[in-house]
Amino acid sequence: MPAINPDRLLADLKELRSIGAVETGVVRPALSEKDMEARRWLAKKFEAAGLSASIDGVGNVYGRSPKPGPALLIGSHSDTQPRGGWLDGALGVIYGLEIARAMAEDPATAGLAVDVVSWQDEEGTYMSCLGSRSWCDTLDPEAEKAARNGSAGMSLTEAIAKAGLTDVPRQTIEKDRYLGYLEAHIEQGAYLEEGGLNIGVVTGIVAIRAMRFRFHGEQNHAGTTTMKRRKDAATALFEVAHRINQEFPKVAGERTVWTMGRLSVQPGAPSIVPGYAELDLQFRDTDESILDKFEALAAEIANDVGKGKVRVEVERSRTPVKASFMDAGFQKHIAGAAEATAPGKWQSMPSAAGHDPMVICEKLPCAMLFIPSIGGISHDFAEDSHESDIVLGCRVLADAAASILQERRNA
Repeated sequence: MPAINPDRLLADLKELRSIGAVETGVVRPALSEKDMEARRWLAKKFEAAGLSASIDGVGNVYGRSPKPGPALLIGSHSDTQPRGGWLDGALGVIYGLEIARAMAEDPATAGLAVDVVSWQDEEGTYMSCLGSRSWCDTLDPEAEKAARNGSAGMSLTEAIAKAGLTDVPRQTIEKDRYLGYLEAHIEQGAYLEEGGLNIGVVTGIVAIRAMRFRFHGEQNHAGTTTMKRRKDAATALFEVAHRINQEFPKVAGERTVWTMGRLSVQPGAPSIVPGYAELDLQFRDTDESILDKFEALAAEIANDVGKGKVRVEVERSRTPVKASFMDAGFQKHIAGAAEATAPGKWQSMPSAAGHDPMVICEKLPCAMLFIPSIGGISHDFAEDSHESDIVLGCRVLADAAASILQERRNA
């Protein structure tokens, strides 16, 4: 199996970290100056590795092997959250680069084709999984036209123009070339660390649904309005939130999660009874029947609370993301490589976070590998992983990639 170079792997990760470095993290939002600087740096690295490098019209960076294929595509994304960690996305891109180099350096695997990619805007600065959707030709033109960076106020069209990509062709999938797509990622949770494990073999990516509650009460004076007369939108919001936390656990699975991460109370003054409020609810699981039950419960709770003095409306607040499942054959190759490298120190597990494979799996077989996150922290400057875990994960993915390609060559 190909021998990765740990020093080279870690040096590249740290050099990529330096582009947009802030404190212990990285600020490299999609299509920003630092993001494009990082993508140009990656293109040079791909070329130095013997790959044909290009940046397409949405900013995807490709490194194409000179080998004719069949090929594996390996990568992730290099854009970050507004205050992101240094490994989220970057890990998988540099794994792809190192695996392509290691394969080429080993006579036993030198004839195997590994292409490398860094997708654009997985994090959703403008549009979640923009790059992989573009490559899969599933990008909605109307949604793209409407996409904006909420914090900067810039449209996606303007950002692409500012990056100098308006007239650059967009690459799309070559199905005949690829056996499938592999991606490594930090876990972003604590299951592996708490279990004393080194590797997670991802079985699937959770479905995501979201709902918004709107509470229509009556704004009035906080001192002169008696409790009996009040139509307090905030009190109704608190009641709905409480009931959700009481009822959802009764139907939740072991890994089901729900979050009430945004609320608004208007007018938001201490001396005014709120006349209007909003609450956003998000829930995730690979079992969509559980999410069906959550939606029904949410509607039931809203209807019940709405029988009082405050009118309550509830609706879906985003297009549902379907659960996606990783290729069983690829999972076996990764599990075999994990057992050979770290016996008994791996587990199969779902991904509770969204990733580009949830888009790509509609077109190609996909698989993912996780390494532990220290403290389960991600989407924060404090995000980190042990170097020993970083190196071990790359070894496992390299062995799995070689095994997949050799199996196809020998078939």
